[in-house]
Amino acid sequence: MAAPRLLSGMGCVFEMPAALGRVRRPYSTSQTFAEVLRLPKRQLTELVFPLQDLQRHLLPESGPVLHLKTFEPSLEDIARAESLFTASARNRIEYLSSAERLDHAPDLLRPEVCFIGRSNVGKSSLIKALFSLAPEVEVRVSKKPGHTKKMNFFKVGKYFTLVDMPGYGYRAPEDFVNMVETYLKERKNLMRTFLLVDSVVGIQKADNIAIEMCEEFALPYVMVLTKIDKSSKGHLVKQVLQIQKFVATKTQGCFPQLFPVSAVTYSGIHLLRCFIANITGNLKTNG
Repeated sequence: MAAPRLLSGMGCVFEMPAALGRVRRPYSTSQTFAEVLRLPKRQLTELVFPLQDLQRHLLPESGPVLHLKTFEPSLEDIARAESLFTASARNRIEYLSSAERLDHAPDLLRPEVCFIGRSNVGKSSLIKALFSLAPEVEVRVSKKPGHTKKMNFFKVGKYFTLVDMPGYGYRAPEDFVNMVETYLKERKNLMRTFLLVDSVVGIQKADNIAIEMCEEFALPYVMVLTKIDKSSKGHLVKQVLQIQKFVATKTQGCFPQLFPVSAVTYSGIHLLRCFIANITGNLKTNG
C-alpha cells in the first residue's frame, strides 16, 4: 500500500490518502433522524457532525485544531430540534411574503434569522434542504446566479422566522446595500445572521461586503460553508482551517465554530437545524 501523502500548512499537517477522490454521496434525499440514527457510526458522524469527520483527516500529532465543541448538542437535542422543522397541522411552515424594503417586511415579534451570501453560493438550495421536512414549502432554486432579488420571509410555526436575503456580487439588486444594510441595522428581532461561504473557493472579496456590515453593526453572525460535497476531504480541511483562522484574527462578532453543509448529501443539515433552534430560544441543549 502506498504511503499517504502529507501536506503541511496553517501550522499543522494534513493526512491525504493517495486515492482521495471526491466526497461520497450516499444521501441523495433527506432522511428522518430516526433513519439517520440507524446508520453505521462513521456514516452518522459524516452526516451529522461533519467537522468531527474532518478531524479524522488530521494527523494525531497535529492536535485538536478544529473548533468542534463550541456548540456540541447531543443526538437527543438534534432529534428534538427536528420537530421544529417538521410541518404538521399544529406546526405550519410556510412562505409569508417578500419585501424590497424593511418598511414592507412583515411586522413579526417572533425571533428571526437571516441567510445571506454571494450569488451562486447555494443559499436557496440550503434553505430548501433545511425545509425538507416541510415539502409543501416552495423555495425557488434557479440555475442562474442572482435569482433572489427580494427579502423572502418564511414562518416556522410559532417558533421563528427565516429570511432568505438577496445574493451579493454577480447580478445583485442595484439597491442591495441599502436594502440589506437597513435590515441588518434596524431589524429588532434579528437573532443571528448566517453568512454563507463557498467551501470550494473560500472567502472571496465580495464576501467582505457582508462581513463588514455584520462587524460594523456589531451583529452576531455565523459562517456556513456550503457545497462540501464538491471538495475532497483534504481540500475541505484546508479551507476550514484558513477560514477558522480568519474568524479568529479578523472578526469580532463571528461565532468561532464553522458549519460545513451540503444541500446534496444533507451533511451538516441536522446540526444546523439544531443550532438555529438553540439560538432562537426554542431548544435548550444538554451539550
